[in-house]
Amino acid sequence: MDRNFARALALVLKHEGLWSDHPDDKGGATMKGVTLANYRRYVKPSATKEDLRKITDEQVATIYKRYYWDAVRGSDLPSGIDYAVFDFAVNSGPDRAIKYLQAVVGAKQDGRIGPDTLAKTRNMMRATIINGLCDKRMAFLRRLKTWPTFGKGWTSRVSGVRSEALKMAAQPDTPPPVVKEFEKEVVPERVETKVKEKSDLWTKLTGGGGIAALGLGGIFGMDWQAIVAGGVVLLVIILVLLLLRSQIVAAVRQIKSEVSG
Repeated sequence: MDRNFARALALVLKHEGLWSDHPDDKGGATMKGVTLANYRRYVKPSATKEDLRKITDEQVATIYKRYYWDAVRGSDLPSGIDYAVFDFAVNSGPDRAIKYLQAVVGAKQDGRIGPDTLAKTRNMMRATIINGLCDKRMAFLRRLKTWPTFGKGWTSRVSGVRSEALKMAAQPDTPPPVVKEFEKEVVPERVETKVKEKSDLWTKLTGGGGIAALGLGGIFGMDWQAIVAGGVVLLVIILVLLLLRSQIVAAVRQIKSEVSG
């Protein structure tokens, strides 16, 4: 499926390498697996080998996506099978890769992936299809005249494709949700406001300094607003009591004066 394209392309490019211009390679000059003929066909008709050497990553991805991945309907194939067919298509052509897939699943080998091929592909075990396709691919490669020259590299490539495709097939189709990590914990607005109010009040009470020097690290945990409010109430009570005391004393003095008089 399309979520596998980037991963599949990265794996293909590992096998394709960078610049190659082997005299026994019928494809001729290639850069990241893109032949000069295909570069002229899809990007620049008058391209030279030097132009091909400068192919951009965007151009490479576009060519592989449009003319190989989409050609084998990679977005409609199950995970693992999509990569195995895609790599086969890049190495030996989309038409051949599709026909070999159809041979494995028992569909008509017309080189076109339609509803019947997709249905039969989805009804078979992925590992069975991947192993069958890789086996048939190796049999095809061994029949080529260039096997003595490239056989070792092809064997390594197909072995790698088989291994990675089976890993992809074993993974769930729906990837787990991405959990974003935050740099700091989000503090609820109400709590954050309360903390700020306490801090501002303490700053006013202390004149804005001296707390660290006093070593009162735990002082911020106290509810200074409540303490101040309680202090005010206590002060009022004391003042009332003092007022009452003065009135009582005055009344007692007046009574004593009247009695003595």
